[in-house]
Amino acid sequence: MDETSKERLDRELNELLQGLRIALPGVQFMYAFLLTVPFAQGFARVTEFQKDVFLVALISTALSSVCFIAPAVQHRLLFRGGLKDVLLRRSNRYGIAGAVALAVAMISAILLVVDYLFGRSWALSMAIPLAVLILWVWLLQPMVTRFRRAGDPLP
Repeated sequence: MDETSKERLDRELNELLQGLRIALPGVQFMYAFLLTVPFAQGFARVTEFQKDVFLVALISTALSSVCFIAPAVQHRLLFRGGLKDVLLRRSNRYGIAGAVALAVAMISAILLVVDYLFGRSWALSMAIPLAVLILWVWLLQPMVTRFRRAGDPLP
């Protein structure tokens, strides 16, 4: 398919924004849930470790939301400014940063809930494999694929 550089930028930016629109509702739901947790009846019984893990989950979910929302906001502010190539590169970085923050939030949330319900050893036995799975599926596997393609630069 032959496309101009403008058409390519339009397509790539649209694809990126669509991907972020898929991730964002889950992140926002998780963020909203975490915001209510301290007001739940059983929260007074959590340990200092669990409070720390909760804080990591809450902050990383907020950071993920900021990163996933930033491309849409910047797109509105830079609309028709002739900076679509800059916006695309920047938004790609925000998407990656948002995914990292989301991974931290998911692992922290699992660690918190399982530690609260079943204890630390169960929590670690759930959180560590989840971290390894996310690391492989979200980062290492795509990197291996890119490295196998000669001359394909990293973002």
